[in-house]
Amino acid sequence: MGRTIKGLGAASLALFAALPAWAQDAALQNAATPPAAATVNKGDTAWMLVSTVLVLAMIVPGLALFYGGLTRAKNMLSTMTQIGAVACLAMLIWVMWGYTMAFGDGGNDFISGFGKAFLKGITPDSTAATFTAGVAIPEYVFICFQMTFAAITIALVLGSVVERMKFSAVMAFAAVWLTIVYFPIAHMVWASGGLFFKMGALDFAGGTVVHINAGVSALVAALILGKRIGYPVERMAPHSLTLTGVGTGLLWVGWFGFNAGSALEANGSAALAMINTFVATASAGLFWMLAERLNGHKGSALGFCSGIIAGLVAVTPAAGNAGPFGAIVLGAVASVICYYAVTLLKPRLGYDDALDAFGIHGIGGMIGAIGTGIVYAPSLGGPGKPDFDMGKQLVTQILAVGTTIIWAAVGTVIAIYVAKALTGLRVTEEVERDGLDIGEHGERAYQV
Repeated sequence: MGRTIKGLGAASLALFAALPAWAQDAALQNAATPPAAATVNKGDTAWMLVSTVLVLAMIVPGLALFYGGLTRAKNMLSTMTQIGAVACLAMLIWVMWGYTMAFGDGGNDFISGFGKAFLKGITPDSTAATFTAGVAIPEYVFICFQMTFAAITIALVLGSVVERMKFSAVMAFAAVWLTIVYFPIAHMVWASGGLFFKMGALDFAGGTVVHINAGVSALVAALILGKRIGYPVERMAPHSLTLTGVGTGLLWVGWFGFNAGSALEANGSAALAMINTFVATASAGLFWMLAERLNGHKGSALGFCSGIIAGLVAVTPAAGNAGPFGAIVLGAVASVICYYAVTLLKPRLGYDDALDAFGIHGIGGMIGAIGTGIVYAPSLGGPGKPDFDMGKQLVTQILAVGTTIIWAAVGTVIAIYVAKALTGLRVTEEVERDGLDIGEHGERAYQV
């Protein structure tokens, strides 16, 4: 949208672009008269604390159980350990140099300055403004909230490379990828000086930053790493759809912190994101099963779980940028297209995206990001202003999506080859056949 509130720093403006037009107008109007020093709002702070913990629950145990259940039994612990470990690594890197790269002061279109490296100058009294003049939350809360986004994004990437990538390679890849891919994209989208922010791209909670970024990176990593031994001839079915179902439920619950928390306040924008996270997801879960039936299959538990995730992915950029019925349509469309990406596109092209990170997060993220430029229209129930130019917004959304795809792909190639040079990428054939649980970690998920 390219509009800013004079006098607020990058951290204060980081989510301004994600607000609906009416909320932006209110913020700009309030900013016309210089306010008194911002005062921490206890209600908004409490909501953001809860939202941050909800996003953490999406990673461990949510994503760990969702992905773990989809693997073979011999790789359950390996998958969960990789997810937990890269999330921990992301948290540490975030406070050392990630936060300042994404939301520090100064910088350019692609990264912020390094003045807040190692959280220099930030204290319990430091504040980050919300979108109501004179109201703030502690900056540490904002830092923690954004930290969880970085942690889950790198964890999502791993869905394509499970069951064959060394633990040491995973960690080396994660450190480089976060630095050259995630932090710059987060800055471009959510910081006031970022490229996409100034372009006016709409991304309420991370369609580009999280899902396209992770999905495209997952595809590139899988192509470079190569297929699992025996793929696609050997049976590689999920070992526990029960655990995947539990993980799906935890992800949906946690996603309310992910989406509604991105309003940065406990207000109407958060409420809009909440209802959209309900209805888009419900629509997607049912439409995936409908697609299965229309293609001659039974509606499956795996299909239901996949549809739920596809809907959550698609509604992420549109959570506060669509009306409920626009969100319903967006969830349904994304679910059906993701279904065909997983069941037709992947087998036809022959790549081994083990847990469909690209097919759901990459494709679903693209649909959601581009579709946000449509459902934002007030004529479709969205929060856009009456003079909203859908064509212009769609061009902006497509440019943002295209740039993210290229940035993520190139950055992933670099990160993968750095990891290869440092540690090697794949486990030995013996370890892969025996399972990474015992081969990489010396333990088994199940005793037989």
